[in-house]
Amino acid sequence: MDKKNEKEKKLNIRELIEERKSSVNVGTVTEKLIPGFLFAIAIISILTTLGILITLLSETIIFFKEVPILDFFTGTKLKPLGDEATFGVLPLLTGTIISSIIAMTVAIPIGVMTAIFLSEYASEKLRKTLKPLLEILAGIPTIVYGFFAFTFVTPILRTFIPALEPTNILSPGIVMGIMIIPMVASLSEDAMSSVPNAMREGALALGSTKLEVTWKVVIPAAISGIIASFVLGISRAIGETMIVTIASGSSKNFTFDVTQSMQTMTAYIVEVTGGDAPAGSTLYYSLYAVAMTLFVFTLIMNLIAQYISRRVREEY
Repeated sequence: MDKKNEKEKKLNIRELIEERKSSVNVGTVTEKLIPGFLFAIAIISILTTLGILITLLSETIIFFKEVPILDFFTGTKLKPLGDEATFGVLPLLTGTIISSIIAMTVAIPIGVMTAIFLSEYASEKLRKTLKPLLEILAGIPTIVYGFFAFTFVTPILRTFIPALEPTNILSPGIVMGIMIIPMVASLSEDAMSSVPNAMREGALALGSTKLEVTWKVVIPAAISGIIASFVLGISRAIGETMIVTIASGSSKNFTFDVTQSMQTMTAYIVEVTGGDAPAGSTLYYSLYAVAMTLFVFTLIMNLIAQYISRRVREEY
């Protein structure tokens, strides 16, 4: 009996070893395949970006063969239709910048104050309740925001500003700021929450008030994350399409008067693509020139923001 039991044990051990070898082989193959799969995904992302850049560049070069590049970037008149068409991007650039400034003027103070409350003053239960409710704003379709700006915000503003035109840049700028608040608040709150509690406790032990700890300790320590939220908010404002398309009108005015109708770069692209722009025409290629300008403008702003974030970044 003892010999029989020993043989059975040896067989069981041998079976376990064989099973272990087979599982090790499968695991080894999987481990070798996963890096290649992840590398392929990363390459697809890079190639997609390069494809977009090549497409924009190739079509933009064709446009600048017909329109001098100096006239495009310094021209204050944009009249793409007619016999004497002019293509000056400054009216679109001005509209984009002004609408983004108005949006961030609304989003930054409200977003940062909200983040301070959630991070430093709200209880854990209240934070878990308010933060998801705040982020619901980010899920509302932008076309809804556009009609909200046109049919609700603009009539209210006109009661206080009689000179405000039915389509203007002020109303969509304010509504874009409301749309961006959840992004600024959420990212800023995450940055503030990541500040070690030991820093707060040390400041409180030295006699600082809650407000002093917030402004002199927490915010300076989380400034890189807060700036990152500003950058993402500005990028969102610059690239916003439907709100400005609906509420700001299509007047290509080169002005700094926020009560007048203006057009942004994204709204111009929507207008031309939705109209009769025959392929191969100068009007058609102007779309790519404006899109390339928007791409470069956003890229420069992101690079500047990354530089600022690196300079003021705190590591713990």
